[in-house]
Amino acid sequence: MDALFAALIDAPPGIALTTLCWMVIGLVVGSFLNVVIHRIPVMLQRETDNFIAIERDEPEPHSGHYNLLFPRSACPACGHTLTAAENIPLVSWVWLRGRCRYCRAPISPRYPLVELLAALLSGCVVWRLGSDVNGLAGLLLVWTMLALSFIDLDTQFLPDDLTLPLLWVGLLFNLSATFTPLPDAVIGAAAGYLLLWLVYWGYRLFTGKEGMGYGDFKLLAALGAWLGWYMLPLIVLLSSAVGAVVGVLLILLRGHQRDKPIPFGPFLALAGFIALLYGQDIMDLWMQASHS
Repeated sequence: MDALFAALIDAPPGIALTTLCWMVIGLVVGSFLNVVIHRIPVMLQRETDNFIAIERDEPEPHSGHYNLLFPRSACPACGHTLTAAENIPLVSWVWLRGRCRYCRAPISPRYPLVELLAALLSGCVVWRLGSDVNGLAGLLLVWTMLALSFIDLDTQFLPDDLTLPLLWVGLLFNLSATFTPLPDAVIGAAAGYLLLWLVYWGYRLFTGKEGMGYGDFKLLAALGAWLGWYMLPLIVLLSSAVGAVVGVLLILLRGHQRDKPIPFGPFLALAGFIALLYGQDIMDLWMQASHS
């Protein structure tokens, strides 16, 4: 974060202003991502509950509108509907000192964290890729991966409602080779899915346990669709390395049970973010090192 702000200070005024504007936009998007993170799992559970009730010829347990727009955001403790002043990204949480204005129930610091992450990641993307088609596409990818990461942390589930559209949108952007030629994107989508599918079944055959979920396959397929098949080894290597380090630290420092699964989606998303911004530079260094 310090490096980003230091770079902004030294940058030409136009570039710095554009980056700062997109960071503010990222704050607003981060506020919406909090809604996505909270509501999509609830929406899917409501759909499942209603489907089961219909199959049993029972009344549907959930009725009324519940989606990403309705009802308006409210305090989960007292039900107070948030006003516009209470919904200002980051500022409102600081102003309310992390508590509901009415019932004083604590508001999770995760809400401003997501908003701040969205702002910082947006600044990094625009700084690196610009604000043209490449930058806008990169923002869409990073925002979606941020939402998927927190959903996976909460539920250990990567919903098709996000992973599959992300895959198809990546292919559409690469019709004009935004990040990679379309044939490389198509091969990347197929190879990304099959790679983790093979790992999954190999691990299951040897251990009798499931090492990851199908959502991970689809997320890697989406990253292959966006960045091309040649980025997949880098993404898998980075995500596995970070995941292994985090897993060991959780076991040593927090007593995490070895047989308790750790969501892999956030590590894939982090590796995808690095590959998006610096993947080609890393691959070039890799090739130079291998030929030296």
